[in-house]
Amino acid sequence: MDATDAPPAAAVELRRTADGIPHIRAGRWRDLGYGVGHVQAEDALCTLAEGFVTFEGRRSYFFGASARPARVSTFGQSKNLDLDFFFRAFVDERVVQRYRDEQPRELNELIEGYAAGYNRYLTQARGPQTGRPAHACLQQAWVRPIGAEDVYRRMYVAHLAAGYAHFIPQLTHARPASADAPQAETAGREALRRLLAHRVGDRPALGSNAIAFGRQATGEAGGVLLGNPHWYWGGPDRFYQMHLTIPGRLDVAGVSFLGIPVVMIGFNRDVAWSHTVSEARRFGLFELSLVEGSPTRYRVDGRVESMQARRVTVEVRGEGGKPRRVARTFYRSRYGPIVDLGAQDAAFGWGRERALALRDVNADNFRVFRNFFYWNQAKSLDEFIEIQRREAAVPWVNTLAIGRGDGRVWYADVGAVPNVPDPLRQSCATPLAEGFAQVDPLTPLLDGSRSACDWQHDPAAAQPGTMPAAAQPSLLREDYVANMNDSYWLTQPAQPLEGFPSLLGGERRALSLRGRLGHEMAQSLVTSAAGSSAELARRVMRDALHPRVYSAEQFKAQLLDPACRQRHVGKVDLGSACDILGRWPNTAGADDRGVLLWEAFWRRVRDIPESELFRQAFSASAPLSTPHQANGADPRVARALADAVVEFRRAGRALDEPLGRRRYVRSEGHRVPLYGGCHGHGNFVVACNENDMDAMSPDSLANSYLQVVRFTPEGVEAHTLLAHGQRDTAVDNGDGIEPVRRYADKQWLRFPFTDGEIVGDPALQRTVLHP
Repeated sequence: MDATDAPPAAAVELRRTADGIPHIRAGRWRDLGYGVGHVQAEDALCTLAEGFVTFEGRRSYFFGASARPARVSTFGQSKNLDLDFFFRAFVDERVVQRYRDEQPRELNELIEGYAAGYNRYLTQARGPQTGRPAHACLQQAWVRPIGAEDVYRRMYVAHLAAGYAHFIPQLTHARPASADAPQAETAGREALRRLLAHRVGDRPALGSNAIAFGRQATGEAGGVLLGNPHWYWGGPDRFYQMHLTIPGRLDVAGVSFLGIPVVMIGFNRDVAWSHTVSEARRFGLFELSLVEGSPTRYRVDGRVESMQARRVTVEVRGEGGKPRRVARTFYRSRYGPIVDLGAQDAAFGWGRERALALRDVNADNFRVFRNFFYWNQAKSLDEFIEIQRREAAVPWVNTLAIGRGDGRVWYADVGAVPNVPDPLRQSCATPLAEGFAQVDPLTPLLDGSRSACDWQHDPAAAQPGTMPAAAQPSLLREDYVANMNDSYWLTQPAQPLEGFPSLLGGERRALSLRGRLGHEMAQSLVTSAAGSSAELARRVMRDALHPRVYSAEQFKAQLLDPACRQRHVGKVDLGSACDILGRWPNTAGADDRGVLLWEAFWRRVRDIPESELFRQAFSASAPLSTPHQANGADPRVARALADAVVEFRRAGRALDEPLGRRRYVRSEGHRVPLYGGCHGHGNFVVACNENDMDAMSPDSLANSYLQVVRFTPEGVEAHTLLAHGQRDTAVDNGDGIEPVRRYADKQWLRFPFTDGEIVGDPALQRTVLHP
């Protein structure tokens, strides 16, 4: 069959182009899903199989009750037994059935096809050798055929990343207090603050950059979109790049999480969009007033209600490999399950007088992937916006988008969010809530003894207890909109978004250094008179990978000029360090010398309270330039540099060691130097290991999928990169180096979208499957 021929109606065509990107074409939704399941399994079987076992709640049986997942993810790395109880309790058969019932028929067919295609590949891989390296897990007992229910579970787990998934040990160990129970040890309020610090996952580098430029920047009718997620390089939540086509119905490309059969960030012929993690809170707490002597009963409006108790069992492998069952009881109130934060702070534990209930807005949001499914088919920016407002389903991210032939750009933090206006919080505050606000001023903790304090119902909302789309922040502009994980407030500095409830992320608050840098970059590009979307896209690609270190650009001279005058701190000579940092160009390129020393210094400087480090505090009237005027005369600054020097000397490292010697990835036996740094240093280009390891790996959080998209009279033009590659071995010193090296070399891929571009790709490989 000629490469340009369409496959038979009941067949699936898989075409792989440069970097192994699959272009899947079919005539029916089920067959398209079949192709997606097949290619994802081919590239990431072991990661997918472990994920399906995890979401089913069977890790303890296969991997041991006390062990933990090897890879980071949005649900963390709790002990297997706790994970099993969590998934068994919160992602059960009822959830699966409801998920199926609330999706359009075509999406259900796509999901069913995914499971069948995954199983087809598994059978094939366990047959005669296919010619590709064998999957290390292939013959393990936990690698099994899946059903559609496994895909629904996987999809639902993604909903919970900004809610229940934050509190897995606190939910699975919640027990009623007993009269003779000793007071449990607590880690202290700072531990609670750390638990609540991140919107998704437990790593500060998790986030994204996104900037959309309109006609005022391009000088023509269309816009340019930069999507730049900082995400997991491995594990079940990493991105997978693909192109999905049903002729006349669907033609969309981009990335999704592994196990998801729709595009989550990407573009089609008419729209392009990206996401950044939102600052909005997607959950809330309720203080329950317990009946004396009965810790599973509580009062609402003076009447006593009993908690619902549910016994959940998990199978674990006992002595000699013999299975045995372990059970725990979960308790639920009218507001949601009971959560015990006592291990973090005793005041927020399940005591004899009060308990806390947790409500996750996305636990009842079964519209999430329905929304993406509709977006994949959107024909204009207006339709894209209408879908977002109608479904109000986006679970925990901001959205930025552009449309073909449309000079406007769209920003929205519109999705599923609790309907808790500030007056309700104030009227429903308790002394406990006031204490909680000292830890987290944005998450609502409401008085559960009054039914009037429940999340408000609005008939215009897509879901009971949620905020209507019209009440959430959004913006259409013709210059630019941007978000680098700060709140919605300064999406466009010329038009701050204000007057919204505080749980949406807050206003008039300092931006991160990365956020300030992103706006500086955007404003420079808007005023650079590019003259066309093509030229602007070229400049965006250049600047998006230029590894500026904004902490150094802003504060290096202010900190080091005074500190370096003394040349010595105790017995530590600062001369060489000051000379190296003086010559360093304030960038984190692989060959740059001085950046590693700056990172060690800046980590210590950040420990100085902001009110003492900066002479000019943050001002909402100058948000892109404050705080400023770092106080380099503070003796702690010179001490920070001295301590950084001692750290290097003790490790036997040169002070001017080039970045690429420490920041690299291993792939196919090669050591590939990388660029960029951690979010906290003010890097727009993120490459970060929170565990202080040198090599980047599947456990890293960094630039992941990048896209720069514009529309021409001929159609969509996209340039993309997938830093960690398609295969789950690519950044674990295994197969799949091509996209990894492409990212390291900053060689953007002109994405082959049309049939002519795909057929003309020198790396084209074509397979036809018959489901």
